[in-house]
Amino acid sequence: MTKSTLLALLCSLFTQSLTVAQQPAKLEDPPWIKLVATQRIFYAVPGMERIRPQKDLTYKSVSKEELKLDVYQPRSRRRGALSPAIVFVHGGAIPSNLRTKPKEWGAYVSLGQLAAASGFVGITFNHRFYGWDMYPLSDARSDVSAAIAYVRDNAARLGVDKNRICLWSLSAGSVLLSSPISEPPSHIRCLVFYYPIMDLEPMRKQRPAITDDVTREFSPINRLRRARFTFPPIFIARAGREEPALNAAVDTFIQVAVERKATLDFSNHPDGRHGFDVLDDNARTREIIKRTIEFIKTRND
Repeated sequence: MTKSTLLALLCSLFTQSLTVAQQPAKLEDPPWIKLVATQRIFYAVPGMERIRPQKDLTYKSVSKEELKLDVYQPRSRRRGALSPAIVFVHGGAIPSNLRTKPKEWGAYVSLGQLAAASGFVGITFNHRFYGWDMYPLSDARSDVSAAIAYVRDNAARLGVDKNRICLWSLSAGSVLLSSPISEPPSHIRCLVFYYPIMDLEPMRKQRPAITDDVTREFSPINRLRRARFTFPPIFIARAGREEPALNAAVDTFIQVAVERKATLDFSNHPDGRHGFDVLDDNARTREIIKRTIEFIKTRND
């Protein structure tokens, strides 16, 4: 199996219907972990690789499982200074018994470093997106809220301005941002979606766990239509070589967002694959990531 094929397999994990009743006792890594643990995003700024995080802070303990996050701080931060934070929300579903969890993957390590080198505090964390039915999705969504609450409660110690937070979701991590879409708190300054899943309806035929209730509750397009408040500014990065039905949902989301007068920035990667930031080493990938950082800076001025 080639490196490209293996990475494509990893980035299509979201298409698997994984339903796990409880955390298995034995932790183990599938073969693809060795590659994904080192695969970084195809964009860099000077000094980012030298940034080391404050690791393995427990933000939540549940069912004998400790959920951890890492904090990447700017190297030039003055004592007592507070910076906006970018919280990275990984996708799924993932095996619940992974030994090497997402925040240790090269993509999230390099995203955290990029955030810190760009003047933000980068937050990467593990959550329980272990399946597509209501319970693991609800658990994972509550974990996202708990991670944000932990960062805000410990903002001074972590060097975070608790009133300036951006959420950056990748892949199916988008389905966990329903609350910031429909009922955004004032401290969420912007939302970023990379090759997102905006509607679960096209996925239901292959995934029986996605019921009517799950589709209504976790499809971002549904939450957008029902939103009663003004949304935070939104940035969407679309992968042109995504599954057509999933991209159709992204296109519909954009249309509804425009109709609802959302502040929206949109970047299309016409030849990009799902996971283009770690799969497609080209100028368009780097341009989109750079534009994303500039978008977040503008929304936090």
